[in-house]
Amino acid sequence: MARLGESPFIHPGSIVEDCTFGRFVEIGAGSRVLNAHLDDYSYCDRMAEIANAQIGKFANIAAFTRIGATDHPMEKASLHHFLYRSMDYWDDAEADAAFFAHRKSRVAHIGHDTWIGHGAMVKPEVTLGHGSVVAAGAVVTKDVPPYMIVAGIPAEPIRARFPEAIAERLMALAWWDWDHDRLRAALDDFRAIEAEAFLEKYE
Repeated sequence: MARLGESPFIHPGSIVEDCTFGRFVEIGAGSRVLNAHLDDYSYCDRMAEIANAQIGKFANIAAFTRIGATDHPMEKASLHHFLYRSMDYWDDAEADAAFFAHRKSRVAHIGHDTWIGHGAMVKPEVTLGHGSVVAAGAVVTKDVPPYMIVAGIPAEPIRARFPEAIAERLMALAWWDWDHDRLRAALDDFRAIEAEAFLEKYE
Protein backbone atom coordinates (compact mmCIF):
# COMPACT_ATOMS: atom_id res chain seq x y z
CA MET A 1 0.00 0.00 0.00
CA ALA A 2 1.18 3.50 -0.82
CA ARG A 3 2.10 5.72 2.10
CA LEU A 4 -0.60 8.23 2.99
CA GLY A 5 0.07 11.83 2.11
CA GLU A 6 -1.39 15.17 1.11
CA SER A 7 -4.08 13.69 -1.15
CA PRO A 8 -6.69 11.20 0.07
CA PHE A 9 -6.04 7.54 -0.61
CA ILE A 10 -9.34 6.32 -2.03
CA HIS A 11 -9.49 2.56 -2.46
CA PRO A 12 -11.11 0.95 -5.52
CA GLY A 13 -14.86 0.67 -5.69
CA SER A 14 -15.54 3.72 -3.54
CA ILE A 15 -18.05 6.45 -4.42
CA VAL A 16 -17.00 9.93 -3.30
CA GLU A 17 -19.13 12.97 -4.12
CA ASP A 18 -19.11 16.57 -2.87
CA CYS A 19 -16.40 15.91 -0.27
CA THR A 20 -13.33 17.64 1.08
CA PHE A 21 -10.38 16.00 2.80
CA GLY A 22 -7.47 16.89 5.02
CA ARG A 23 -4.06 15.25 4.83
CA PHE A 24 -3.36 11.55 5.39
CA VAL A 25 -6.99 10.54 4.85
CA GLU A 26 -7.96 7.04 3.67
CA ILE A 27 -11.28 5.86 2.27
CA GLY A 28 -11.75 2.08 2.42
CA ALA A 29 -12.73 -0.10 -0.53
CA GLY A 30 -16.38 -0.02 -1.48
CA SER A 31 -17.22 2.91 0.78
CA ARG A 32 -19.67 5.65 -0.17
CA VAL A 33 -18.91 9.16 1.10
CA LEU A 34 -21.27 12.00 0.18
CA ASN A 35 -21.35 15.66 1.23
CA ALA A 36 -18.74 15.15 3.92
CA HIS A 37 -15.45 16.48 5.22
CA LEU A 38 -12.81 14.22 6.77
CA ASP A 39 -10.06 16.17 8.49
CA ASP A 40 -6.38 15.20 8.81
CA TYR A 41 -5.47 11.55 9.53
CA SER A 42 -9.07 10.31 9.61
CA TYR A 43 -10.04 7.14 7.80
CA CYS A 44 -12.90 4.78 7.18
CA ASP A 45 -12.45 1.06 6.60
CA ARG A 46 -14.20 -0.85 3.79
CA MET A 47 -17.89 -0.54 2.98
CA ALA A 48 -18.52 2.49 5.18
CA GLU A 49 -21.46 4.80 4.39
CA ILE A 50 -20.91 8.44 5.29
CA ALA A 51 -23.31 11.22 4.32
CA ASN A 52 -23.73 14.82 5.45
CA ALA A 53 -20.98 14.70 8.04
CA GLN A 54 -18.17 16.81 9.44
CA ILE A 55 -15.46 14.49 10.75
CA GLY A 56 -12.57 15.74 12.85
CA LYS A 57 -8.95 14.65 12.93
CA PHE A 58 -7.76 11.12 13.75
CA ALA A 59 -11.26 9.60 13.50
CA ASN A 60 -11.20 5.80 13.33
CA ILE A 61 -14.25 4.56 11.41
CA ALA A 62 -14.55 0.77 11.19
CA ALA A 63 -15.94 -1.32 8.34
CA PHE A 64 -19.67 -1.38 7.60
CA THR A 65 -20.40 1.70 9.69
CA ARG A 66 -22.98 4.30 8.71
CA ILE A 67 -22.72 7.97 9.62
CA GLY A 68 -25.52 10.42 8.88
CA ALA A 69 -27.96 7.71 7.86
CA THR A 70 -30.70 9.44 5.89
CA ASP A 71 -34.39 9.32 6.75
CA HIS A 72 -37.55 8.79 4.74
CA PRO A 73 -40.52 11.21 4.85
CA MET A 74 -42.57 9.49 7.56
CA GLU A 75 -45.11 12.30 7.82
CA LYS A 76 -46.25 11.87 4.19
CA ALA A 77 -48.73 9.38 2.75
CA SER A 78 -45.81 7.28 1.49
CA LEU A 79 -42.26 6.65 2.71
CA HIS A 80 -41.02 5.63 -0.73
CA HIS A 81 -38.37 7.53 -2.62
CA PHE A 82 -40.63 8.00 -5.64
CA LEU A 83 -41.67 11.13 -3.73
CA TYR A 84 -38.23 12.72 -4.00
CA ARG A 85 -36.38 10.68 -6.67
CA SER A 86 -39.35 11.20 -8.96
CA MET A 87 -37.26 11.55 -12.14
CA ASP A 88 -36.39 7.85 -11.84
CA TYR A 89 -40.05 7.00 -12.39
CA TRP A 90 -41.48 9.63 -14.74
CA ASP A 91 -39.96 11.56 -17.65
CA ASP A 92 -41.87 14.71 -16.74
CA ALA A 93 -41.06 14.76 -12.98
CA GLU A 94 -38.11 16.33 -11.22
CA ALA A 95 -36.32 15.54 -7.99
CA ASP A 96 -37.70 17.16 -4.85
CA ALA A 97 -34.94 19.71 -4.35
CA ALA A 98 -36.29 20.90 -1.00
CA PHE A 99 -36.25 17.37 0.43
CA PHE A 100 -32.63 16.84 -0.62
CA ALA A 101 -31.61 20.25 0.74
CA HIS A 102 -33.19 19.33 4.09
CA ARG A 103 -31.27 16.03 4.15
CA LYS A 104 -27.97 17.78 3.44
CA SER A 105 -28.61 20.28 6.23
CA ARG A 106 -28.84 17.56 8.90
CA VAL A 107 -25.12 17.21 9.54
CA ALA A 108 -23.51 14.70 11.91
CA HIS A 109 -20.41 15.99 13.75
CA ILE A 110 -17.64 13.56 14.69
CA GLY A 111 -14.95 14.84 17.05
CA HIS A 112 -11.19 14.35 17.02
CA ASP A 113 -9.64 11.00 18.02
CA THR A 114 -12.94 9.13 17.95
CA TRP A 115 -13.54 5.42 17.30
CA ILE A 116 -16.72 4.16 15.67
CA GLY A 117 -16.88 0.37 15.85
CA HIS A 118 -17.84 -2.20 13.21
CA GLY A 119 -21.38 -1.91 11.94
CA ALA A 120 -22.31 1.06 14.14
CA MET A 121 -24.69 3.79 13.02
CA VAL A 122 -24.61 7.49 13.88
CA LYS A 123 -27.83 9.31 13.08
CA PRO A 124 -28.06 12.77 11.47
CA GLU A 125 -27.48 15.85 13.65
CA VAL A 126 -25.70 13.81 16.34
CA THR A 127 -22.38 15.02 17.76
CA LEU A 128 -19.68 12.63 19.01
CA GLY A 129 -17.38 14.45 21.40
CA HIS A 130 -13.60 14.30 21.10
CA GLY A 131 -12.12 10.99 22.20
CA SER A 132 -15.46 9.19 22.35
CA VAL A 133 -15.96 5.53 21.42
CA VAL A 134 -19.00 3.90 19.80
CA ALA A 135 -19.18 0.14 20.31
CA ALA A 136 -19.69 -2.24 17.40
CA GLY A 137 -23.31 -2.46 16.31
CA ALA A 138 -24.47 0.54 18.33
CA VAL A 139 -27.06 3.00 17.02
CA VAL A 140 -26.27 6.52 18.22
CA THR A 141 -29.37 8.71 18.34
CA LYS A 142 -28.19 11.48 20.70
CA ASP A 143 -25.01 13.42 21.43
CA VAL A 144 -22.09 11.64 23.10
CA PRO A 145 -19.90 13.58 25.57
CA PRO A 146 -16.14 13.75 25.04
CA TYR A 147 -14.22 10.61 26.05
CA MET A 148 -17.38 8.61 26.71
CA ILE A 149 -17.85 4.99 25.57
CA VAL A 150 -21.38 4.17 24.38
CA ALA A 151 -22.99 0.90 23.30
CA GLY A 152 -26.38 -0.58 22.49
CA ILE A 153 -29.54 0.21 20.56
CA PRO A 154 -30.12 3.03 21.18
CA ALA A 155 -26.59 3.75 22.37
CA GLU A 156 -26.19 4.58 26.05
CA PRO A 157 -23.10 5.50 28.10
CA ILE A 158 -21.10 2.53 29.41
CA ARG A 159 -18.21 4.34 31.05
CA ALA A 160 -15.79 7.21 30.55
CA ARG A 161 -12.47 6.45 28.89
CA PHE A 162 -10.68 8.65 31.44
CA PRO A 163 -11.58 10.58 34.57
CA GLU A 164 -13.06 13.97 33.72
CA ALA A 165 -9.91 15.84 34.76
CA ILE A 166 -7.76 13.77 32.38
CA ALA A 167 -10.25 14.21 29.56
CA GLU A 168 -10.24 17.98 30.07
CA ARG A 169 -6.45 18.07 30.06
CA LEU A 170 -6.32 16.03 26.84
CA MET A 171 -8.73 18.41 25.17
CA ALA A 172 -6.67 21.37 26.37
CA LEU A 173 -3.48 19.74 25.07
CA ALA A 174 -5.18 19.24 21.68
CA TRP A 175 -2.37 17.02 20.41
CA TRP A 176 -4.42 16.43 17.26
CA ASP A 177 -3.43 19.93 16.16
CA TRP A 178 0.30 19.18 16.36
CA ASP A 179 2.16 19.24 13.08
CA HIS A 180 3.31 16.06 11.38
CA ASP A 181 6.90 16.35 12.59
CA ARG A 182 5.89 16.91 16.20
CA LEU A 183 3.63 13.87 16.07
CA ARG A 184 6.54 11.81 14.76
CA ALA A 185 8.83 13.11 17.49
CA ALA A 186 6.30 12.03 20.15
CA LEU A 187 5.46 8.68 18.51
CA ASP A 188 7.42 6.56 20.99
CA ASP A 189 5.60 8.20 23.89
CA PHE A 190 2.20 7.82 22.22
CA ARG A 191 3.01 4.11 21.99
CA ALA A 192 4.65 3.50 25.34
CA ILE A 193 3.05 5.59 28.07
CA GLU A 194 -0.50 6.04 29.33
CA ALA A 195 -2.51 9.22 28.96
CA GLU A 196 -1.73 10.81 32.34
CA ALA A 197 2.02 10.31 31.94
CA PHE A 198 1.78 11.65 28.40
CA LEU A 199 0.07 14.77 29.71
CA GLU A 200 2.67 15.27 32.41
CA LYS A 201 5.40 15.19 29.77
CA TYR A 202 3.78 17.36 27.11
CA GLU A 203 1.60 19.91 28.89
